[in-house]
Amino acid sequence: MAALISLLTDFGLSDTYVGQVKGAIAAVAPGVTVVDLTHDVPAQDVRTGAFLLMTSVEVFPAGTVHLAVVDPGVGSLRRAIAAKAARGDVFVGPDNSLLVPALAKLGGMVEAVDISADRNWGPLRSTTFHGRDLFAPVAARIATGAALAELGPHLEALDTSWALPEPAVEGDRICGEILHVDTYGNLVTNIPHTLLPARFSVTVGEAQIPDAPQSHYASVRPGELLAVTGSAGYLEISAREASASLLTQSRRGDPVIVQRTA
Repeated sequence: MAALISLLTDFGLSDTYVGQVKGAIAAVAPGVTVVDLTHDVPAQDVRTGAFLLMTSVEVFPAGTVHLAVVDPGVGSLRRAIAAKAARGDVFVGPDNSLLVPALAKLGGMVEAVDISADRNWGPLRSTTFHGRDLFAPVAARIATGAALAELGPHLEALDTSWALPEPAVEGDRICGEILHVDTYGNLVTNIPHTLLPARFSVTVGEAQIPDAPQSHYASVRPGELLAVTGSAGYLEISAREASASLLTQSRRGDPVIVQRTA
């Protein structure tokens, strides 16, 4: 199988940062395919980055190298790591809990190393751009066959100082929150479809969807809200041909209440 690297960052596309990371990968491994997962993680929002990474990794072939950089602690004492999941994928990035949910999604961590040794850096070494100077060269080396043991000392555990919030189940009521607002204004919650009852109401802000779920966007009239299981497997509040975020005046972190109705 051809070597593959997925790339998730909060760099945006208006600057040259993404291009420089790809250039650093190509300098080490010119034949590797790089797939841009997203570069629009909200700036320094590790939690959203972790959620987007976790809900995307399963579609990649086993053995993919996932390079993820949402790194507000760049240049500090936080560790730089490479970690292997049970499925065989390897994650490269900062040790700030960004990678932990995705590792769990792929069966849990089976190996991890600290990659900060001098030999792993590229020709440039800044304190503000480890994505280019350290993570990219390491990801490229792993994608072309380097074993984790070659890169640095073994780590027993990763930073788990925070975790993605879990919904609270209180009888017939589920209390969750919005974890992500996508390009369309869909409100992606932390409530997995496996917790949802057959029929329920949804409250977000002052808005309510009294009879949910809907199976598709055309289930309601244009401009109306609906509740669906999104492609990532979580409850989403959407609006047909409109933005649920704008209609409900909601944003990341706002509460979402599901109430069983049948």
